[in-house]
Amino acid sequence: MLNFFRPQSGSLKNDLLSGVTVSLALVPEAIAFAFVAGVSPLIGLYSAFFIGLISAVCGGRPGMISGATGAMAVVVVSLVAMHGIEYLFPTVILCGLLQMAIGIGRLGKLIRMVPHSVMLGFVNGLAIVIGLAQLSSFQTISNGELAFVQGPQLWLMLALVGFTMAIIWILPKLTRAVPASLVAILSVTFIAIVVNSNSSSEMNTVATVGDMLRTNSLAASHATHPSPTIVAESNAASAGTIAAIPLGSKNTTGAEAAQPPLVSGISGGLPKLFFLEYSMVPLNWTTLGIILPFAIVLCGVGLIESLMTLTLVDEITETRGQGNRECVGQGVANLVCGLFGGMGGCAMIGQSLINVNSGGRGRLSGITAAVCLLFFVLFLSPLIEQIPMAALVGVMFMVVIGTFEWASLKMFNRMPISDMLVMILVAGYTVLMHDLASAVILGVIVSALVFAWQHATHMGADIKYNEFGSKIYQLHGPLFFASVSSFKEMLEPATDPDDVVLDFYYSRVYDQSGLEAINSMAEKYESLSKRLHLTHLSPECRTLLKKAGDLVEINISEDPQYHVATDRLAWRSSSEVTDQKHIDA
Repeated sequence: MLNFFRPQSGSLKNDLLSGVTVSLALVPEAIAFAFVAGVSPLIGLYSAFFIGLISAVCGGRPGMISGATGAMAVVVVSLVAMHGIEYLFPTVILCGLLQMAIGIGRLGKLIRMVPHSVMLGFVNGLAIVIGLAQLSSFQTISNGELAFVQGPQLWLMLALVGFTMAIIWILPKLTRAVPASLVAILSVTFIAIVVNSNSSSEMNTVATVGDMLRTNSLAASHATHPSPTIVAESNAASAGTIAAIPLGSKNTTGAEAAQPPLVSGISGGLPKLFFLEYSMVPLNWTTLGIILPFAIVLCGVGLIESLMTLTLVDEITETRGQGNRECVGQGVANLVCGLFGGMGGCAMIGQSLINVNSGGRGRLSGITAAVCLLFFVLFLSPLIEQIPMAALVGVMFMVVIGTFEWASLKMFNRMPISDMLVMILVAGYTVLMHDLASAVILGVIVSALVFAWQHATHMGADIKYNEFGSKIYQLHGPLFFASVSSFKEMLEPATDPDDVVLDFYYSRVYDQSGLEAINSMAEKYESLSKRLHLTHLSPECRTLLKKAGDLVEINISEDPQYHVATDRLAWRSSSEVTDQKHIDA
């Protein structure tokens, strides 16, 4: 990874300024994800506030930013479309309860099972996804359709993006008194206000957050209800004449509630409990059957993305967060978010990296970001809507550069082929499907299968005979489901002597498949009137055998007459055999 995320010590000033920077970047993200979910932009903003504030206070990773995310939005959009927005809030509440249960059950440590190759694929795929997501900021409504800006407007936007990136890159070399990202956003915003104020056209020359909000609203509306009047609506929206309409209000029903409304701003009041604004769904088993599958998926997606972000921030800051506490914190945040009519959320990787790069290390940075976001909605929405998208795109492009693990490109000839393929698989799936959680799960499964396959070939045995004529199989490698076949092929019941010893000093039995393999071989020896003994079993192996009970009938022996420990030394040299026999005597 490039040295973009420079080591910085935490301080009150850094946390405050970093929180302000992150709050500016949260606004367009929350709005965009609200449209993805099919809900009002204000719901996305309120969700970002509650998730960000509570996870910052209760979570296990100081400095990590949470809010409304696309990963959660793509799950709830089906729920809202099929059953209405009223079912969304109980689903988010149930999701929070499940996440709290996982944290209390201390299952957050399972994130340690994610291999490094999966982590590399995750961050590389994530960087590409973040970069591609910025292309939507270059779109506008043209002739009733979404189209990329062209001509002077495109070149001006590219110039401002480049100027933003240059400030973020150069300013830290001169001073670290203020976050470079904040300076870049404010500087480009000032330029955009001057350019737009001198524009003779009704359309802004430099696209702003307000333009993005209206473009997304009109595009979503046109996709649902195509109409030749879309051009007129677009011009009216650009002039700010369309009133804000809260989605899923008391006057909307069913399919109407799933359609994003035409909106002109992000101004709103304080959030209210959802049952004061929306009709309550019946609390019965039918409702539970509807919301439970969605809640489980939301729970898994939210925790995987949050814990992966936690791991990434740990690596950058060279500190260690608390995975179980983060699960509880995310659960409490989603619980409260659902109660106040939010769409749920989890950790936001891009904003977390902006926070880290801006010097945010403590919980105050996340708290500041959340409080500022609510402050924008209540009092400063006209000013926030003037922030140019070019500034935010430039910030995110720098996040992409810092996130991508460039060193992995040089590791292709040095990494094991299996690890390289896993990394490419995870990155490719992330880019194609835009599903980070599924990509991680897929990578872990493939890595586990590769591990099992490789260790299945490590099962072997040294064969020796002791002075009593007993044949001793000195086993090497793990005995589990993948190595059972190799284990059975090593033993020769038909030609072995009457007394056979399996020495597990260098081996372990890991599962029921291993136990069943031992049991089946014991039955073969018994059918031939031969004795099979097990020795040097680990405590874990003995526990497995004890639990198996009558299912496995094997003679576990540590009788010194087999001299297994003696013979292990005797196999090495004849002189050692003489010395050991002398000791036994």
